[in-house]
Amino acid sequence: MTNDKKIRAAIVGYGNIGRYALQALAEAPDFEIAGVVRRNPTDIPAELRGLPVVSDIEQLMPVDVALLCSPSREVERTALAILSKGISTADSFDIHGDILALRRSLGEAARKSGAAAVIASGWDPGSDSVVRTLMQAIVPKGITYTNFGPGMSMGHTVAVKAIAGVKAALSMTIPMGTGVHRRMVYVELLPGYQIDDVAAAIKADEYFAHDETHVTQVEDVDALIDMGHGVHMVRKGVSGMTQNQRLSFDMTINNPALTGQALVCAARAALRQQPGAYTLQEIPVIDLLPGDRDQWISQLC
Repeated sequence: MTNDKKIRAAIVGYGNIGRYALQALAEAPDFEIAGVVRRNPTDIPAELRGLPVVSDIEQLMPVDVALLCSPSREVERTALAILSKGISTADSFDIHGDILALRRSLGEAARKSGAAAVIASGWDPGSDSVVRTLMQAIVPKGITYTNFGPGMSMGHTVAVKAIAGVKAALSMTIPMGTGVHRRMVYVELLPGYQIDDVAAAIKADEYFAHDETHVTQVEDVDALIDMGHGVHMVRKGVSGMTQNQRLSFDMTINNPALTGQALVCAARAALRQQPGAYTLQEIPVIDLLPGDRDQWISQLC
């Protein structure tokens, strides 16, 4: 992309992440909002008035890059369809164990169409992955602990909402230390469903199967929701032959706001890569920033 041509970006999906991605795009000097793709294009909240709201991305053409703000389990299907049109994508896919498979799948499609996909590019996986990679490089022998929360996990919450019988849900992540977490899940149930059956289905889901999970039925989930979240990452180990190197990284954040901002950075970077699929730590961090490289090198070095 040339400096004088703005990037035309579409938002695909308009839940919590989509709303904050819209804000981040509006504040980005090098982007133009092409429009929003959602299941029901007739549902137009006040902040979308004046923008195209459609059910198919082809109705917004031309589009340079699509920010995929849909649930992780919909990302591959959605991305493959968009990449096939030659449109690059950025997503915040957060199922850690499936990232390599997604990278292979989207990489093949992107190379075929001449586009690029930046995957798993929220904050974890995403910006935290970049920090973990840097910690690994400068302290090559040791252990890194990533402690999330306390806060609302959007991916886990969406997974609970997909369980049969769940009317509304909130999944809170509680850090126990050394990378161990407790999942506190609060649900409103639809009529005719029993909490024991719903709790068993939640605990069997891949999002929850590896953590201590507690499920509680409540009358009003909305009364509990707080978008605040955070991470405390620690690595202790060896640089060269020197013991007891200790690194620490902390964030206290609004979860969807940071995810939306990370997606904008990833979308920008996608257009600076060769065709293929990339995780965030594979991309030069300077490609996440707008404008001239020399300016940023002078400012940040």
